[in-house]
Amino acid sequence: MEKGKKWDLLSIASIPLIMTLGNSMLIPVLPAIRDKLGISSLQVSLMITVYSAIAIVLIPIAGYLSDKFGRKVVIIPSLIIAGAGGLVSGLAAMWMQQPYIMILVGRFLQGVGAAGAAPIVLPLVGDLFRKEDDVSAGLGMIETSNTLGKVLSPILGSALAVWLWYLPFLAIPVFSVISAVLVWFLVKMPKATNSGKEAKADPQSKSFRSFLTSLTVIFRQKGRWLYAIFAIGGICMFVVFGTLFYLSDVLEDQYQLKGILKGCVLAIPLAALCTASFLTGKRIGQNKKKMKWITFLGIAILSVCILVCALIQNMYLLIALLSLSGVGIGAALPCLDAMITEGIEKEERGTITSLYSSMRFIGVAAGPPVASLLIKHSPGTMFYSIAACCVVAAVLALIAIRPKQEAPKT
Repeated sequence: MEKGKKWDLLSIASIPLIMTLGNSMLIPVLPAIRDKLGISSLQVSLMITVYSAIAIVLIPIAGYLSDKFGRKVVIIPSLIIAGAGGLVSGLAAMWMQQPYIMILVGRFLQGVGAAGAAPIVLPLVGDLFRKEDDVSAGLGMIETSNTLGKVLSPILGSALAVWLWYLPFLAIPVFSVISAVLVWFLVKMPKATNSGKEAKADPQSKSFRSFLTSLTVIFRQKGRWLYAIFAIGGICMFVVFGTLFYLSDVLEDQYQLKGILKGCVLAIPLAALCTASFLTGKRIGQNKKKMKWITFLGIAILSVCILVCALIQNMYLLIALLSLSGVGIGAALPCLDAMITEGIEKEERGTITSLYSSMRFIGVAAGPPVASLLIKHSPGTMFYSIAACCVVAAVLALIAIRPKQEAPKT
């Protein structure tokens, strides 16, 4: 890795870590929030969905703005907005007798901030390094940071909720300010990607229509594998958040596991995901063919594990299978990140990777409410449905991602 870039990368890695904490910390405390506010499981799942839904809409806009004006110009205000959203939710829970609507408003604001922060990280890493091996290693570190946030979030969320059920909301502004300070002082942008003068000198940057034309050309040339990666990324996040929502409910309702112990159990599959992401990011280099097959094998493992989950009732086996599922997802995600970041020129990279992030957020948004609805029929129905989605993702990885047939960069 290039010298002098480690602090930049660590600072950038704080963004997905903190944004993930801000969302996933709520997963283990959703049953407690449901009971405290006297709302349904579907209503409490909307606290995850509303965050992701607004992010889905705004992420592509944030990506375009980051291509036009620079990554840090978008990221830092977005982190501040995300912190403000957490503060609104926390204060509403503190001071209002019926805070549900205002908590959703705060989550909406937090989603606005997340749209301009976490998704811009992928193109930022691509801008930061010249060598593709360094880009792949950096993206592996980012994906590891993201999954580390998922590992820590159930433990930290449960620990905070032991004191006050709304304390996870109030932790969000603290984390967001820390990340904003790190990015402001420690991330040094390459002049070629963050120079306002150069942007003004480039006639393409002045015309939104010409920008859309260039995107149309990209999707015409590379749409086959881009659409496949978008879909696979969304399905992976759908599986993670859908199964975690189910596991959180089961641990509390059937096994009476609460607090930090419950958070530790929820962290087991996520720890497997995190480890797999870290190791994969270290080893894939710039070999696109290897990325394709690792993605396919990871999703195939995921499909089999989720299918078997529908057939068992033993909690220990369920956690073991979900952990193996996490390994499959963890192996696939850094490959998807690297293929989409390294396969797109810097001028459009922010927008394309943001569209990819939008698809992942769709998975995050859909996971808890869909799981909640399917569980009403039976847990088996939920697992069979999720397994079917995983099979679709595996088929897409096998037939739609063809590195050797990819059009050359222009």
